[in-house]
Amino acid sequence: MSISKLTSDKVKERADIVEVVGDYVPLKKKGQNMWACCPFHGEKSPSFSVSPAKQIYKCFGCGKAGDPIQFVMDIEGVGFQEAIRHLAGKYGIEVEEDEARTPEQNLEQNERESLFIALNFAKDFFVKNLQTEEGRSIGLSYFKERGFNPQIIEKFDLGYALDGWNHFLKAANAAGFEEEILLKAGLILQKEGDPNRLYDRFRGRVTFAIHNISGKPIGFGARILTKEKNQPKYINSPETPIYHKSDVLYGMFQAKKAIRDLDNCFLVEGYTDVISMHLSGIENVVSSSGTSLTEGQIKLIKRFTNQVTVLYDGDAAGIKASIRGIDLLLEGGLNVKAVVFPDGDDPDSYSRKVGSQAFQDYLKENSRDFIGFKIGLYQEEFARDPIRKAEVIREIVQSIGKIPDPIIRSVYAKEASGLLQIEEEIIHSELNKSLIKSQKDHFKKVKEEAEAEEKLEELVPSHVQVSFLEKLSIHEREILRLMSLYFSESLDDEGKTVLEYLLSETLETKFQTANYERLYTLFKEMTSKSLVSDLKSLLSKFPNEKKSEIIDLIQQKWEISPHWTGRHGILVPTEKDNLVTSSYRAIIWYKKRYVEKLMSEASQNIKSAEMNKEDFDRVLILQSIYLEVKKVQMLLSKELSIVYG
Repeated sequence: MSISKLTSDKVKERADIVEVVGDYVPLKKKGQNMWACCPFHGEKSPSFSVSPAKQIYKCFGCGKAGDPIQFVMDIEGVGFQEAIRHLAGKYGIEVEEDEARTPEQNLEQNERESLFIALNFAKDFFVKNLQTEEGRSIGLSYFKERGFNPQIIEKFDLGYALDGWNHFLKAANAAGFEEEILLKAGLILQKEGDPNRLYDRFRGRVTFAIHNISGKPIGFGARILTKEKNQPKYINSPETPIYHKSDVLYGMFQAKKAIRDLDNCFLVEGYTDVISMHLSGIENVVSSSGTSLTEGQIKLIKRFTNQVTVLYDGDAAGIKASIRGIDLLLEGGLNVKAVVFPDGDDPDSYSRKVGSQAFQDYLKENSRDFIGFKIGLYQEEFARDPIRKAEVIREIVQSIGKIPDPIIRSVYAKEASGLLQIEEEIIHSELNKSLIKSQKDHFKKVKEEAEAEEKLEELVPSHVQVSFLEKLSIHEREILRLMSLYFSESLDDEGKTVLEYLLSETLETKFQTANYERLYTLFKEMTSKSLVSDLKSLLSKFPNEKKSEIIDLIQQKWEISPHWTGRHGILVPTEKDNLVTSSYRAIIWYKKRYVEKLMSEASQNIKSAEMNKEDFDRVLILQSIYLEVKKVQMLLSKELSIVYG
């Protein structure tokens, strides 16, 4: 079933860009726009801009741009229909379906949607297995032993994979799923050397559904309950088109609201740690599921909070082996605290041992910032070894150096000085050395990349025409920018708009940059069919894949502070105040570059004719064409007050 146009239109009308983006990242107002660190790439200072007036977003770092629907598509990794459903649910809009699809149309659904459907079927299958005789005696009894009640089992979609080679495969086949999709979803395996032998990946194990941030199952973790020596304790879904382990945190779907509300994220190691903490009344918790912390997972946390508390098992050797994760969190711009449980305990075992209230009290009383935590971890070692103390100081300084905020770095340097009983100047001196080394390493890397790029460019033959095309592309973009940003603004008393003027002045030319020519053509088609009155209606006229290109043209990184006029009484002219001049100069520059391209082509034609010894009359004709074009170029240059020698 596909969503009706009426439903899509209601969603487009109701969806507010600030509300939609605000569900995923904390926004701060600066000028007329809202700003945040981009949720699509790692950055330390905000370059992600949200415009309430234009109802669009734009990242000036990675280039991502769009409207509320595109944002949901980008951040959830779903198609247009799924994004509409998501927003309809958010705003309480009833979803109306068009006529049912034919079987052929269902088969043509894109691969991602098919994978989501297959994984959801698997989740339901594993959950229902808990009600079978085998599931009750093995899977359900295990969960009850861990203290998991029916509500928590349902909340996390816990299940059981029956012990057998093809229980799931048979059920999926009966439901009409293609084996190719089941293979791509990581739900079944193919026997090596025998492509016709297929069998279940998960067998005789309890299952933990892994959800994406909107709650869709994208993979599974599965724990064996017997003591088979040749079987790993846990197996997990493989990488698939919709499941990338490095970008996923277990429990984030269930935790995101609590993380945002409490402005803190507890980070643990395993599935059962997350679930046990929920049982103890602590919901702002996620797990890296036994894998090393990644940059993608850190960015995911940063969407909801800047505060992280890492919970460590009471095993000193294990803590020291995994402490690198703290430096990664610091480097990602997060404020880090840590809690260590008594020796031999983890969050799961300790919460069951002491009960909910005592567990919560322990977390509050034993939470330490990363400086105190790290120093305490090595205190016994350096108390009896001065050389080891020097090494620890350097390790602490390196961690502080990972912090992007200079003020926070300074605060931690002062704290480290007191805890280590060493002069603050020495800490700052070592910190400066560390920062200088990091900057040198970064500069060296950038330099090496630039040199490699230059060598690569040397291998590409250069043609005179390429430089003209690059110059021309800049002015094609400028014309499209003015069309997009000021399309309905009047230029004269007769009401001629910016869009009408720019189109009338360029109709006899063809944009040389393919993407720009396609956008230009869309503008022509749009104006020939209907008028638009505002940016929202303008964007609605463009195909979804072209909206981001339009937004990329119109969203501005910098804006003039209102304080210049309001506080200082200084009137700062804007581009909009003088659209006549801006539009005219854009056209003259474009025509000048276009004529330069024609001159280059004419010059090449003359050389080619002379080399091929074509007749003298043809050479004269080509030369006269060149001279005529040159005259036009000189007139345009004069108009722009450019002097040529």
